[in-house]
Amino acid sequence: MAQVEQSASERVAEARGRYVARGVSTPRLVVASAEGAHVTDPDGRTFLDFAGGIACQNTGHRFEPVVAAIHEQVDRYLHQCFMVGTYEPYVEVCRRLAELSPCRGAAQKSLLVNSGAEAIENAVKIARAATGRPAVVVFENAFHGRTLLTMTMTSKVVYKRGFGPFAPEVYRAPAPFPYRGITTDDAIDAIERLFKTEVDPESVACVVLEPVQGEGGFIPMPPDFPPRLRELCDRHGILYVDDEVQSGVGRTGPVWAIEHYATEPDLVVSGKSIGGGLPLAAVTGRAEVTDAVAPGGLGGTFGGNPVACAAAAAVLAAVAEPDFQRRSEELGRLLRAGLDGIASRVPEIGEVRGLGPMLALELTKPSPTLAAAAVEAAFERGLLLLSCGIYGNVLRLLPPLTISDEDAEAGLAILEESLVDASSRTN
Repeated sequence: MAQVEQSASERVAEARGRYVARGVSTPRLVVASAEGAHVTDPDGRTFLDFAGGIACQNTGHRFEPVVAAIHEQVDRYLHQCFMVGTYEPYVEVCRRLAELSPCRGAAQKSLLVNSGAEAIENAVKIARAATGRPAVVVFENAFHGRTLLTMTMTSKVVYKRGFGPFAPEVYRAPAPFPYRGITTDDAIDAIERLFKTEVDPESVACVVLEPVQGEGGFIPMPPDFPPRLRELCDRHGILYVDDEVQSGVGRTGPVWAIEHYATEPDLVVSGKSIGGGLPLAAVTGRAEVTDAVAPGGLGGTFGGNPVACAAAAAVLAAVAEPDFQRRSEELGRLLRAGLDGIASRVPEIGEVRGLGPMLALELTKPSPTLAAAAVEAAFERGLLLLSCGIYGNVLRLLPPLTISDEDAEAGLAILEESLVDASSRTN
């Protein structure tokens, strides 16, 4: 019997199973190239991308200004280590972050690192140094990373199973979640109760909040929660850390999602799309807070790599442009209208929610079965889609903000077809 020849994608997938650690979850997609809002596999099949490498491609794959900046920097040098020699790309990214910062204070400074988790860890370090306090308050449905501290701060058991014991002095409160019946009043009352029962507010260094909770289910905070949280922090001398690793860099329309709330945090953490596809993250805040750490207390060998910084400078220049932000807002309206239409026709959808073009569908059953089937059905139809949420029952949309209306509408059509198909298979 003749042996069936493997496809190029199958050969890569087989090697992945042989050589890559089992704990690194990987779907069926094998990537050969990408451009704009499209990803192509080694066999020539092209997919519409509503995943963006988990929110890392806000400006699209191979965004021309990013590619040009990378090529120019590669011809100069690849690595120096900022603790060995100062180089302009690092300083330029910090300058742009200072100009775009949503934080309190006129003078802003930044630290550049490799990943969102590393940036969150350093934000906590800075807050502890600035306040002389040890404790951190986080929220249910939060995702802050996979390192020991950030895994402790994250609210999802799948990322924690088998990895304890966890970091001390991390306390959790409910976040507002209107779909689940948790209001701003409920959340504020819960924090006040936490301060009576679990942790003295005078020992809390910082509160860390995503304005739109990402992995937890694309849950936007109600309009009154960030300002009320800001007031509570001020009352107790607690620093407010705004985690914008997923929601920032134009994902919701403005550069930072917190701008929707007219609230100024003390520190903002950015990552994912800031590097245009290269590893980079940052902690930005007013100088008297960031400078609380003595020289040598912050850093890392590759943090603020010059090639990643060259890319980030191009990304930050683009997302600061009014035309880019207008396009992001237009995309948000298009996607929202499309999702509302799908929800009116597909009874398994419980809620459409999000902020700007950072949008999601929560399915009515608190189970990952239907969402996983919809992701698989979408893949078969040429759409890359991701699920999220504590129950794995949320479908999130993360297309490049540069996607055309035609591609966005095509993706929405595939999404609806996939949901209907998945529903018929799983019922």
